Amino acid sequence: MSTFAASPAVAAPFEDTIAQRAMACTACHGPQGRAAPDGYYPRLAGKPAGYLYNQLINFRDDRRHYGLMTQLLTPLTDDYLMEIAQYFSQLEVPYPAPAPTNASPALLQQGRQLAMQGDTARNIPACVQCHGQAMTGVAPNIPGLLGLPRDYLNAQLGAWKAGQRRAHAPDCMKDVVAKLSLEDINAVGSWLAAQPLPANTRPVTEMPALPTGKAAISCGSAPLKNAMKNAAESAGGKP
Repeated sequence: MSTFAASPAVAAPFEDTIAQRAMACTACHGPQGRAAPDGYYPRLAGKPAGYLYNQLINFRDDRRHYGLMTQLLTPLTDDYLMEIAQYFSQLEVPYPAPAPTNASPALLQQGRQLAMQGDTARNIPACVQCHGQAMTGVAPNIPGLLGLPRDYLNAQLGAWKAGQRRAHAPDCMKDVVAKLSLEDINAVGSWLAAQPLPANTRPVTEMPALPTGKAAISCGSAPLKNAMKNAAESAGGKP
C-alpha cells in the first residue's frame, strides 16, 4: 500500500480590508453591525455615514461616555473613523421584526403623538420633523429611529436628559429632551420600538417639508467634507 505525506495546511492570506478591520466592532454590535440581542449595542448597518462618524468622534472626544468605546477609538484619526462609518453605512442587511410590547395603549398613544405631531404647547417638535416621515433617517447626519430596542432608545434619551450624552453645538437633541418628562421618554421609546420597518429602510436624502408655522431646528455636527474625501481616497475611490 502506498502512503502519501500529508500536505501542510496553507493559511489563507490576511486581507487588510476595512471589512476585516471592522470585525472588531461586530463583536459587540453583532454580525455585519446588525445589533446585539441584549438591546444595548445598537445597529450600525445602514445608518447614515455622517451620523456614525459623529458618534465615533463623540465617543473619542468624550461627548459620549462608554469606556470601552473611548479606549478603542482614542488612537484613531478622523479619516479612519470616517472610513469605518462609510463601511457600515453601505451595508444592507434585514431588520428583525419589532419585539412584542407590554406598554399600555394610552402610553403608546402618547408616544405616537410626540413622535408624529410633537407637542405645540410645550414647544416640542415631532420626531418626524428631523428624522424623516418614515423615521428611517436623513443622510448624511440624522439617524433612523426604527429597528432599535426600547431599552436602548430610553437609555439614550435619558442620557441626554441627564447630561451624559452631548453633541456638537448647537446640541438640538439636548434642547428637545430637556422638555420631555421621563414618562414622555418611555412613551416615545415604547412606541418607536413597536413600529415595523417600511419596505425601504434606507435614509432619505432630503429633510421633510416643515409643517406650517414651524421653524427648522439647527443641529451641530462634525465637519464631514474633508474626512469623506480622505476616506474615499484611502479606499481607492473618487472623492
